[in-house]
Amino acid sequence: MIFHSTFEYSYLLLPLIGFTIGLLASMMGSGGGFFFLPVLILFFDVPAQVAVATSLAATLPICIVGSYGHYRKGHTDLGIGLVFIITGILGAVAGARFTSIMTAGQLKTGFGIYSILISIPIFINSRKGRKAADGETKTPQRIGFKSISRGTFYGLLAGVITGTFGTSGVAPVLAGLFSLRMPVKLVVGTSILIVLVNTVSALSAHFFVGKIDLTLVYFLTSGAIVGAFAGPKILAGIKFGQAGNRIRIGYAVAMIVFGVIIILAK
Repeated sequence: MIFHSTFEYSYLLLPLIGFTIGLLASMMGSGGGFFFLPVLILFFDVPAQVAVATSLAATLPICIVGSYGHYRKGHTDLGIGLVFIITGILGAVAGARFTSIMTAGQLKTGFGIYSILISIPIFINSRKGRKAADGETKTPQRIGFKSISRGTFYGLLAGVITGTFGTSGVAPVLAGLFSLRMPVKLVVGTSILIVLVNTVSALSAHFFVGKIDLTLVYFLTSGAIVGAFAGPKILAGIKFGQAGNRIRIGYAVAMIVFGVIIILAK
């Protein structure tokens, strides 16, 4: 169901929040849903089910703009992305169904637990020094048994997470892509393409089982789109090397912090 909530002055902060999330999300290969959801729940007191569907709607423009920008910069591996996308679509539809039968408390607790658990493999792999190659290379990955099996597993998991929690589901996607030892920039560009398709699938399903607040979507996306345009351009000028590991560690730490806050929030 689509509806418009009553305007509140606090909503004037949403374009700035959207810009920040759009900028960072397009540079990390996500759609920003991981950050939209806790922001809407914790700071704007949006009901969990409404926050899930609204987060998906606000994420979509970031994914579209970010995917296009990264594709133009040559940061997208379409072959590997397709492997993740196929099972991701199925997972997103199933996840939307899960949301409709869960309570608000269960959704928040589940999201918090997911955030903490999925950060562990990213953090461990980074600490072990599994460094991705410099992001300048544009060589596509060879599609073999390892890429298909991992893409199937992580793609399905990402789809379920996207549909259930209204986030981008980027953590499983990044974990899967980094496990294939892809260059950082190629990971980012391919990831946001996968997230785009998962978001479209989940949002389509939520039209039938969820509630989307278009007032919140308008305010968030007005800033998020600008940030999403800037992200790929900034990323193209960054030299990674050791920074790739620091990005993964920072992302994992942020996930743990948000997960704990969501679990403890009433």
